[in-house]
Amino acid sequence: MTVSFDGRVVRPGWKLQVDGLDIGEGVTAVIGANGTGKTTLGRAVAGLDRLASGRLEIAGAVADDPAAGVFVPAHRRRVAMVFQDLRLFGHLRVIDNVAFGLRRAGAGRAGARRQAAALLERVGVDSAAWQRRPAALSGGQRQRVAVARALAPEPEVLIVDEPLASVDSSGRASLRALIDGSPARHTLLITHDPVDVATLAERVVVLDGAAVASRGSAAEVTASPGCEWAASFLGANVVPGRAHGTSVTTGTGLVLTVASEADGPVYVTFPAHAVTLHHDRPGGSARNAWQAELERVDLDGERARVHLAGPLAVRADITRRSADELELRPGLTVWASLKATELTVVT
Repeated sequence: MTVSFDGRVVRPGWKLQVDGLDIGEGVTAVIGANGTGKTTLGRAVAGLDRLASGRLEIAGAVADDPAAGVFVPAHRRRVAMVFQDLRLFGHLRVIDNVAFGLRRAGAGRAGARRQAAALLERVGVDSAAWQRRPAALSGGQRQRVAVARALAPEPEVLIVDEPLASVDSSGRASLRALIDGSPARHTLLITHDPVDVATLAERVVVLDGAAVASRGSAAEVTASPGCEWAASFLGANVVPGRAHGTSVTTGTGLVLTVASEADGPVYVTFPAHAVTLHHDRPGGSARNAWQAELERVDLDGERARVHLAGPLAVRADITRRSADELELRPGLTVWASLKATELTVVT
């Protein structure tokens, strides 16, 4: 079953045109620069914005079709949305915020609270906070409560808008696991975080200019991003490892030197343009260097995207002139290097 969106949303001073977008089961990352319509897409699926024209189907049922006079209101759709500004009910205690959807679906108060308590434990909200109101919690705690509230009624579609923006490092891994294991058949992940895309998304939708610029698997969209913003964003390399101080050991045993200290499981991210290539081991200020085998070179105008295998399977963006001078070809062994200051450690 899919979410099928083919239509136009018009809001004051804003419009979004989506032509023939089918969103399959699993996690779909929706990416794009600020103001490209990501949240508007989510609101339309949730039933918070109406289509001006077109048709929206959720799991085979029409949810919005202006021409046919069909509009299923938000509370009748099996869709839950975690808003960027969270929108918790300020007058309700935390446990009742999470139990709200269950009560609305007909669950008794005691049973709804038991399920809410189990979810709050899973997202890492301490029981001491359950009887408080949201205003008494930190931003990260409120974010966790919002995720638990959305998951509680087991929606068909889960929409999460920047889900980890306010969560501290200790909670990001658990929330990613919770979103990944959500009972929702379809998850729309609106994000600016390349780690979210790399670790959660089965497919990617790129919005640009209030329209879909590219769609497909992460590999397909990386190869054909549809706009300059997405090309830069998807050029980010994401490498898992374990940090100890300013050293991160990757799964293949390569040790990277980073500029900031951390401890425990982390992701190291760096843009493709930060990777430099050489025939011989480089000297100078680059503190990380390793030998890699060149798998493929994709040429795009004056840019070359080089795909590397070896201890790190990463991408490097270099000029076409540099690629010609290095005589790059599949199977060639090269040296790759990175400055520690180009690496970002994400927990």
